[in-house]
Amino acid sequence: MSKPETISLYEFFQQFPDEEAARLFFEQKRWPNGVECPHCGSHETSECKDHKPMPYRCRSCRKHFSVRVGTVLAESRLPLHKWLMAIYMMTTARKGIPSTQMARELGTTQKTAWFLAQRIRETWMASIGGGDMGPTVEVDETFVGGRERNKHSNKKLRAGRGAVGKQPVIGIMERGGRVIAGPIPSTDGPTLKGVIRYHVAPGSTVYTDNHAGYRGMRGYNHASVNHGVGEYVREQAHTNGIESFWSLLKRGYYGIYHYMSVKHLHRYVNEFSFRHNTAKVDTIDFMGMTAARMVGLRLTYKELTHG
Repeated sequence: MSKPETISLYEFFQQFPDEEAARLFFEQKRWPNGVECPHCGSHETSECKDHKPMPYRCRSCRKHFSVRVGTVLAESRLPLHKWLMAIYMMTTARKGIPSTQMARELGTTQKTAWFLAQRIRETWMASIGGGDMGPTVEVDETFVGGRERNKHSNKKLRAGRGAVGKQPVIGIMERGGRVIAGPIPSTDGPTLKGVIRYHVAPGSTVYTDNHAGYRGMRGYNHASVNHGVGEYVREQAHTNGIESFWSLLKRGYYGIYHYMSVKHLHRYVNEFSFRHNTAKVDTIDFMGMTAARMVGLRLTYKELTHG
């Protein structure tokens, strides 16, 4: 299979030189069959050039609207061109992009860039439903967070080393395919097996390490490798794929974001999952996919910070 087609920043500005080009892109992705009223669904619409914030009017319900209405773009004061550029940056940054850098590139405050990035991540939230993974998967857990020895004295938990103070995250990867990952409350048996039962179809082959929480798994063909004795591959049994995904996530954590709060960790983890699952999608198609997924979503700053 050929490599996905990417575009440079120079090519991006050639294709989308101004606000009008960005508006047309968002409208084409949302309304491929023509402008449709987001209030009543009617195609009986007209363009009102003298009504700039809401350039369309529905003849059926008589309401004005724009491509922003009913999406995460709603009530945003940022130009659509900056939204599209932010999507491009998050699309092409394999390890992620910090809000400080995005703010410099877009000419906004860091707070605005952070809120913008979180709303884009909202459109990428996992769409893989229950029982959708299989027939051969790798399952592993990891811990995300800073080292205790690197924390300020008043933030140390003083409860040991290793996973202390870190958030457990579970990941399920289809062999050579998709990944779904997210935070979990603990790594005990009921939690791990519950996640597997929800996402993995019964009868699938499940490969794990020798963690006690995976033992006694029923309804699956389960095989494990014992990392404790230096066993990493035994015939088809290994977790190398999901561990490579963890490696990329950790590089993004330590090298790009430096910190992911427990409250928003699910968004960051899913960002890496979604980018992995769409790695073979062309850049423009990825941007279009993101724009199309914005419909029906809403995330306010209050919900994000106080929810």
